[in-house]
Amino acid sequence: MNINEAPIIVGLDIGTTKIAVIAGRKNEFGKLEVLGFGRSDSNGVQHGQVLNIDHAIKAIHQSLKNCTDSNPELEIKEVYVGIAGHHIKSMQTRGDLVRQDAETEIQRSEIEMLINNQKKTFIPAGDEIIEVIPQDFHVDNIQNIKDPVGYNGVKVGANFHIITGDRNAIKNIKRAIDRSSLTTKDLVLQPLASASAVMTDVDLEAGVAILDIGGGTSDLAIFYDGILKHTAVIPFGGENITNDIRVGLGVLKNQAEALKVQFGSALANETNANAYITIPGLKGMPPKQISVKNLAQIIQARMEEIFDFVIYELKKISLDSRSLYGGLIITGGGSQLRHLIQLAEFKTGFNARIGYPNEHLAPNHIDDLKMPMYATCIGLILKGFNDYENQYIRFLEANPKKVETKADAQKTAKKEAGLLTATPSIALAAAIQVADELPKEPAGPLPPRKLKFWDKFKDNLIDLFKEEDDKMIK
Repeated sequence: MNINEAPIIVGLDIGTTKIAVIAGRKNEFGKLEVLGFGRSDSNGVQHGQVLNIDHAIKAIHQSLKNCTDSNPELEIKEVYVGIAGHHIKSMQTRGDLVRQDAETEIQRSEIEMLINNQKKTFIPAGDEIIEVIPQDFHVDNIQNIKDPVGYNGVKVGANFHIITGDRNAIKNIKRAIDRSSLTTKDLVLQPLASASAVMTDVDLEAGVAILDIGGGTSDLAIFYDGILKHTAVIPFGGENITNDIRVGLGVLKNQAEALKVQFGSALANETNANAYITIPGLKGMPPKQISVKNLAQIIQARMEEIFDFVIYELKKISLDSRSLYGGLIITGGGSQLRHLIQLAEFKTGFNARIGYPNEHLAPNHIDDLKMPMYATCIGLILKGFNDYENQYIRFLEANPKKVETKADAQKTAKKEAGLLTATPSIALAAAIQVADELPKEPAGPLPPRKLKFWDKFKDNLIDLFKEEDDKMIK
């Protein structure tokens, strides 16, 4: 790879029905150019969890081979990996910190201490805290503060959303990646990855619920007032619909999947009651007639169950369609069912739409990748680029030399880019972004940078294993 090019980031989505690998690089316009794409049928994965590591490794190898076959110049060594499954749970907590000096302004270090204290929250044995997300802060009697740094008071506190997962399930994913001769750059929650790919800043401000219907589970992420308010894993997905069809109509699994994809509808009333599908009989038996309406009724029943879960999770946090102006965004492979949007709006009362990752893709992308089923993979790549860009931001903030103007910022970037682990083009892009926030006249030190989507989620899940490895070495 040319040193003047941006780094290539690879996202790996290990799902119940498919394993997808996408390699991409940002162009000068900040859009994602896809340089390689591969997928394979998933094996050894159930309900989003890696159960048979050997089978999962074979499927990962096949998807990697398909990706490198699409671009022989690719060399994939590091990947960002999505994590999901039944074992992912969430809880709400509240924490406070009593300050020693109420007259001084609250410092960032105090907020970090407050957040770190939440990592001591009691959780069931075998689980691990994946993410601690502060939602809104309070200082003494002042409520709903977005950032309390600079305030003063006796007590600072916050409401927190804590996401946990089964430690062995997380380890199995990392084992499968390690034994596939890959390095895991980070493990990323799939609902957050999908959200970053299909959601805009306007959606974040308006409030939106994002439902990612996968093969084994459906992930729900609810954003309100600019923050992640709630997450949930719904234990049903596309595989459940396929199995319902298989049992309900007495067909083989591959026939059930084909019926769902080609003729399935989420609204039975929108189908022709007199329409039938003929499928071959087994071993000389006569062909079988399948009613299109019966097929739709089976699909609708399961989809209504998923939307009932969505309504239940929204009620838990006292939100409804009047609170979330952005409505419901449905993404993932299961979002492609006909008439799904009509059913979603009827069942939930929300305005609904399909979430596509198109906004982040350069015009030359492979047509298949604009499908919602690849939103998670695109989101993983976006997370990777956010990490790279932040490397330069942190360097610039730590640099004792003051950057005074936009021109100075760009000069500093050119001079210092070679010192960074990120490649120069990424460093320059990040510096220009920071410089754009500076006034034209000298203004002293860099002002605080506006937080991007991924900046709101500080913890790197992969750090949990690095800490564990360090302990083992000692």
